[in-house]
Amino acid sequence: MKVSIGVGGAASGQKRNFESSVTFVQEAEKLGVDMVWTAEAWGQDAVSPLAFLAAKTERIRLGTGIMQISARTPSMTAMTALTMAEITNDRFVLGLGASGPQVVEGLQGRPFKAPLTRMKETVDILKMAFAGEKIRYDGKYHQLPLPGGEGKALRLSQPANTNIPIYLATLGPNSLVYTGVAADGWLGTSFTPDHADAHLEYLREGAKSAGRSLNDIDIQAGGIAAFGDDMDSLIAPLKPAVAFTLGAMGSAKTNFYNDAFKRSGFEEAAIAVQDLWVAHRREEAIAAVPDEMVRQANILGDEATVKARLQTYKAAGVNTLRVQPSGESMEEKLATLGRIMDMVNTLT
Repeated sequence: MKVSIGVGGAASGQKRNFESSVTFVQEAEKLGVDMVWTAEAWGQDAVSPLAFLAAKTERIRLGTGIMQISARTPSMTAMTALTMAEITNDRFVLGLGASGPQVVEGLQGRPFKAPLTRMKETVDILKMAFAGEKIRYDGKYHQLPLPGGEGKALRLSQPANTNIPIYLATLGPNSLVYTGVAADGWLGTSFTPDHADAHLEYLREGAKSAGRSLNDIDIQAGGIAAFGDDMDSLIAPLKPAVAFTLGAMGSAKTNFYNDAFKRSGFEEAAIAVQDLWVAHRREEAIAAVPDEMVRQANILGDEATVKARLQTYKAAGVNTLRVQPSGESMEEKLATLGRIMDMVNTLT
């Protein structure tokens, strides 16, 4: 099993904090971490930090986790991916996601309707561009060239590169099936290895329909890693973020994260937390997050418990453990990451 980490996020972009992220990634590379993912919500974009990291690292793979399909046209996404593959010496991994209605409609000003169809069309166009083909496409939401206009089908002037991996961050059943059909990897969230089939049965179905298997897909999932003997003290600080995910990641009508936890055996709690959050009863929402939900979705406990947890992720089919190491300082985070790496390297 490999290990990946992430930098950035919704609160990224605070003044003068990027250099510490660079140092963290450089040290993680020395520890043997396979990949770093950037995030793109309403803070930093996902691409610029990777371009900088490409010049500051040597081996670690660099992935967008994720680029929002609503924020760029498919052809611009293809141009960006081809450029990043070139400047990273093919260490670049293209991670895509539909995001959610709050960001897509509230920030990008684009309709969120039919996110899976838009994702499929985006990937179709990307693969044409990567193959060096003229881009002609007649989709429901993308028509190239634009009908009735003066443009003609174009081929990107960059050399073809069909080896750029495409990873998808998907959560809904139909989107997971499509991921199994079309993607090189899956970026899993709201995932618990105890109920892995809440996600993986759909990935497996899609892969089988395309003549593939789960072995053809890099399954990436994990959570916050923290060591300690007092499980209650490890769980409590994580509940606000879980409540935010269940209540605010999306809308009251559309929250794929919440739906995924429902499929994982937490339906009653997921509904209760969302209802409280939407009603602006935030403290009650946090208190309603079950300890077991937090425990199952993260990597917490003493040495023996954490190692057993890692084994559970591996047995569930996770190829790459996505780790968010805990710690008040960079040194503490790197110490946690180092302990995780040592454990992963001894898994059988």
